[in-house]
Amino acid sequence: MVVFVINKHGQPLMPCKPRKARLLLKDKKAKIVSYKPFQIQLLYETNSYTQKVKIGVDLGSKHVGIAVTSEKKVLAKGEIELRQDVKGLLETRRIYRRSRRTRKTRYRKPRFQNRTRPEGWLPPSIQSRIDNIFFWIDKFCSVVSNPKLTIEVGKFDAQKMINPDIQGVDYQRGQTYGYHDIRYFVFARDSYTCQVCKKKGKILNTHHIVYRSHGGTDRADNLITVCIDCHTYENHQKGNILYHWMMKGKKLPRYKEGAFMNVFRRRVFNKYPNAAFTYGSITTPKRKEIGLAKSHANDAIAISGISSIKESIVGMFKIKQFRKKKRSLHEATARKGRKYKNVTSKRNGKNIKFSGGFYLNDKVKLFGKTGYITGFTGTNGAYVKTIDGDYITVPTKHYKQVGLKHLTRLHHNNNWQFEQKIVG
Repeated sequence: MVVFVINKHGQPLMPCKPRKARLLLKDKKAKIVSYKPFQIQLLYETNSYTQKVKIGVDLGSKHVGIAVTSEKKVLAKGEIELRQDVKGLLETRRIYRRSRRTRKTRYRKPRFQNRTRPEGWLPPSIQSRIDNIFFWIDKFCSVVSNPKLTIEVGKFDAQKMINPDIQGVDYQRGQTYGYHDIRYFVFARDSYTCQVCKKKGKILNTHHIVYRSHGGTDRADNLITVCIDCHTYENHQKGNILYHWMMKGKKLPRYKEGAFMNVFRRRVFNKYPNAAFTYGSITTPKRKEIGLAKSHANDAIAISGISSIKESIVGMFKIKQFRKKKRSLHEATARKGRKYKNVTSKRNGKNIKFSGGFYLNDKVKLFGKTGYITGFTGTNGAYVKTIDGDYITVPTKHYKQVGLKHLTRLHHNNNWQFEQKIVG
């Protein structure tokens, strides 16, 4: 990845190679102004000549690709991984809050009528992802001079994804139209076949993948077909197949990503009225013409409008958000090792943010690897993960904890993890 440069007056110039940036910093002719992405500011007067720079953005519900290119050169490319846990965390907090209010304020009058939603309101899980994407698009647009921004958007018809031949009044009937109830629709969807033993001709039941007591619903995507021989108490126990589905979730067709992209599409149009927009049917032939493999970063290169590549960077960056705060006031159940529930609201006692001079999300080095502190244990231990989510453990050991004495801090972090990865 190149090093972005701004002049003495704060105006962006053309990026330079890392070697040149090191020489400028060593000679005290520049200073560091940003690490994510790495950017320096010149301390002497220079001309403001710049070349045409293009930025391509490949939007997605979970991963976003961004590439910065100039004339037949790839200056930077990488991926942004968006958080997918916001909805679940808010749901957990809601359950804790309602339980607490039932116990503590049993006779309080309901106050649901004093809450109004402003125009353009979105659920927090969607708003969080949209804000994060806009933040990084604006960030990369600010480090180069007058970039041409091109964004790939998508328009999805969920009904057509389920039934390509749908038309007219069929849009108003839904999947369960013509069935006595949702139970018989689930049987027909699974071809009247038990999803455990894969046999037909038996008496069938519908089984909740996620139990209603655990927040599951009665919708078709949470129901599967199981025969009475397999729908037993034993199969519900820990370690057996029905329990495994409840914990991991059976992969059934979901179309929430398409709904998110439809919501996102209109807001992208309003946010960047001067940007150029393209679609996946145009991006794929361009990427193949350039000779790039399928990935979000390579799609972004093709989206930027580059015709051919004569010079490209060796690696790519990866950006990931880290959750540092825990806002639940208590725990519903006792954690492992605790004999009693934590009902005294000791937030700081169970949400340790620093220990032994280290803080959550600090980038550290240990055993020849680099990772990020994701939690603390005891008084001198921590959990360390790579940006890809893999634990870094003590060699020849099976447990995940590592002692703080093995860690060497590289630098502090905010809520973002930014790492340059050397790949082909």
